[in-house]
Amino acid sequence: MEYLKIIAFTHKQIDLKALGKLVICEHTLDDRLKNLQSELGVKEIFYMSTCNRVEFVFTSPDHLSKAFILRFLTVLDMGLPQHYMEQFIENVSAYEQLDAFNHLLRTSCSLESLVVGEKEILAQMRKAYESCRVAGFTGDYMRMIMNRVVKTAKEVYTHTNISKNPVSVVSLAYRKLRDLKMCANSRLLIIGAGETNKNLAQYLKKHKYSNFSVFNRTLENAEALAKELHGTAYPLSELENYNQGFDVIITCTGSTEPIITEEIYKKLLNGDTTKKVILDLAIPNDTAAEVINNFPVYYIEVESLKEVARKNIQERYDELVNAEHIIEENIKDFGLVLRQRKIEIAMSCVPQKIKEIKHTAINGIFAEEINNMDENSRLVLERVMDYMEKKYISVPMVMAKEILVKNS
Repeated sequence: MEYLKIIAFTHKQIDLKALGKLVICEHTLDDRLKNLQSELGVKEIFYMSTCNRVEFVFTSPDHLSKAFILRFLTVLDMGLPQHYMEQFIENVSAYEQLDAFNHLLRTSCSLESLVVGEKEILAQMRKAYESCRVAGFTGDYMRMIMNRVVKTAKEVYTHTNISKNPVSVVSLAYRKLRDLKMCANSRLLIIGAGETNKNLAQYLKKHKYSNFSVFNRTLENAEALAKELHGTAYPLSELENYNQGFDVIITCTGSTEPIITEEIYKKLLNGDTTKKVILDLAIPNDTAAEVINNFPVYYIEVESLKEVARKNIQERYDELVNAEHIIEENIKDFGLVLRQRKIEIAMSCVPQKIKEIKHTAINGIFAEEINNMDENSRLVLERVMDYMEKKYISVPMVMAKEILVKNS
């Protein structure tokens, strides 16, 4: 694992609003990752962004010095002002080799999450990896890493109580809404049809809320969520024209700019002066600061859920110990798996070499003798050669692995 590296920006060191500056738009991600590969010699890489972290998992022979991280952010070309660059470099979490692998496992098991025990992080990590794998940014090494990450996380969630009665960001957000005692026929505007809003909407549906209007850039996705909720779907471009009133806005999109501007919010109010609820789980926030400052709203964001999350960590402390033990065992076991894979790769040319020797023997060195055999003898010889070929391929591999296990 000497080349495994992680550059992480998380809620532990960085304000969530500032963290939003590092969120990469989906349509520019491939170009930015290609630049990192070509200019920094990065071989494999995947990028992960959640509501409380932005991480780059990659392979590189370079040490993660501040100079390298500065160059990394510069090549990433996010258009960050100087003071943000300085803040991110001073508060970055950099992991190398075993520490990087340990961090990846801890993250997948939610030990590094804002809310310990939430399973969403594993799905988010797998989706981020898969997206980059399909785009060609990862290879065999990262495949093995992610297989072990998934295996470890599943063991932690199965064999500990860390996710028992889970308190995720979504469920914490729902509890905040529930505490406001909204009536069941409250008019809810859902902006964004991603996993976070889908999960939150299911909570609301389960508790008998039924008046949903769903907005999304891709109308097809809005229609799919609206169908589940028995609501109405709209393209996001129609948000400013919506005039049927609302009581609650629930928003979580991947936009890097505010979706709910002061101008749009005025149009949505349509003269209504009562206090509204805005639940904004986007990073960066979808709600412009002017809306919060100039209108009467109950405003709920990820930052406001931190204190509840801290209590959650304390309550699950005993389970952290059990989870860390499972992680430790998987790290030790994976070292052997990785060495076995290196042997497989090193010996991958053996089958072809043996086939070449067999071909030379049959068609060159012993060709005349074989041609003088009767058909039955040739068939027997061919079966013997095929049998020996398979053994010559498998036996060295098995022996090498057995020696490796014995020495371990």
